[in-house]
Amino acid sequence: MAKISFEKIVVVVTVVVGSMLQLIDSSIVNVSLTQMMGNLGATLGDISWVVTGYTTSTIIMITLSGWLSAKLGRKTYFTASIILFTLASVFCGLSTSVNQLILFRIIQGIGGGGLLTTAQAILIDTFPREELGTANAIFGVGLIIGPSIGPTLGGYLTDHLSWHWIFFVNIPVGIIAALLSILYIKDSPHELKTGKMDWLALLTLILTIGSLQIILEKGYEKDWYESAFITSLTLISVVAGLFFIYRQLHVESPIVNLRLLKNRQYAIGTGFGFVQGIGLYASIFIIPVFCQSMLGYNAKDTGLLMLPGSIAAGLMMPVIAAVMKKTKISAIMLAAIGFVLFIIFVWSLSDMTTSTSASSFFWPLILRGAGLGLLFIPLLTITIYPLHNKDIPQATAFNNMVRQLGGAFGIAMATTYLSIRSVFHYSKLSEHVSMYNPTVSNRFAQYVQGFVSKGSDLVSAQSKAALALKGSLMKQALVLTYNDVFLIVGVFFAACIPFLLLFKLKDKNLEKVEQKIEQHLID
Repeated sequence: MAKISFEKIVVVVTVVVGSMLQLIDSSIVNVSLTQMMGNLGATLGDISWVVTGYTTSTIIMITLSGWLSAKLGRKTYFTASIILFTLASVFCGLSTSVNQLILFRIIQGIGGGGLLTTAQAILIDTFPREELGTANAIFGVGLIIGPSIGPTLGGYLTDHLSWHWIFFVNIPVGIIAALLSILYIKDSPHELKTGKMDWLALLTLILTIGSLQIILEKGYEKDWYESAFITSLTLISVVAGLFFIYRQLHVESPIVNLRLLKNRQYAIGTGFGFVQGIGLYASIFIIPVFCQSMLGYNAKDTGLLMLPGSIAAGLMMPVIAAVMKKTKISAIMLAAIGFVLFIIFVWSLSDMTTSTSASSFFWPLILRGAGLGLLFIPLLTITIYPLHNKDIPQATAFNNMVRQLGGAFGIAMATTYLSIRSVFHYSKLSEHVSMYNPTVSNRFAQYVQGFVSKGSDLVSAQSKAALALKGSLMKQALVLTYNDVFLIVGVFFAACIPFLLLFKLKDKNLEKVEQKIEQHLID
């Protein structure tokens, strides 16, 4: 095996740290929103824009990063993104009002959006194409671990210092990453041509993604299409999106090269990227919410619960890369195994109760980590491999954007389902609640006795007991709903497995691609 040079190691560290900065900050603020509200005097509606603004600007910049990387030069763009992200982090931490914080979070997202995709393109150029699996494994470590350790780090910093430090912690890391980028990152050796910025296309892109992201973030809060606001945004997103697609397919130098989707393998792989986004982000969302709302965990404990699975995913990445190079197991077979492991993970958590212990999550989360590793590397490798190097910046940008949108869809669908299905379960459980039922009667009497012992009169105690009984019923309904969500994700992933065969249909070059991926380079 060829020895990896010091310069290559530094490049790897630089781009992985850069991508993890963006990914960690996508989730680190979630556990600190309550403290921000109290400190800045903001409402829940106001503070939610701290998340929405960052996510929206990040996705837009991810989409544009291929064009900007080619226009400005990969090194310049990557370094500038790190510097902008770091400076915005300083001002986020120094913000004294919610409007300031939202503004600087949007700027931080602009910088962060340039890190993720450009980092991946740099890695792909750094490694020989036969070691593409290794490059994707390294990139995947940051992709999977970043969002998972964000809540843990955010909870620790908020509990022991203040919410300001979830931004200040980026400063030393950003400075080091920027210096390493200036010293060691090189521009792509492949010729990258771009035309002038298509400002009309940029405007429609912003309208499309911005509107869609707000719909996904605010749809549940606004009661979806009962709201004129959500309906109007949907119309804007559809019209602007269709115009953007038309324009990108008919101009000579598009800012997003949708023509790459003519490559069957890339198009199918990008579709699976959307599926991966749903699995990665929805599971990261559901488990912490369940642990904090149903089991009473704090942010730090929840983050520590998720950590072993993230470590397992990180350790699995190089293993999968080695398997792809040293064995004849096809990438499609590895991805299928990844889907199966993910299905086992969600199935094993589909019978949770309010007494579920932390140990019950350990092995399912280990399986999740292994499954994501098996999904990410093989699928991304065979998705990117057929493309020319000059197309990789645009290809990785679009692929990452689709994955991020998949995550947004997954979280939005999970949130909506939790709301709707919990009402259904509550209604069904209520049908069996009667004071003539000895179990219900005894529980009610216990509640009454408890409130009386704390100083309430009998009438007040009975009223409080009725509310407590209702709350207990709603909690059980929510537990059943969370279990349903895991079952649905499992069914969805099972339905995706047959579609892996699409990679082989009418694709004569796939066998050659897999053979090249599996090659073991020897000095």
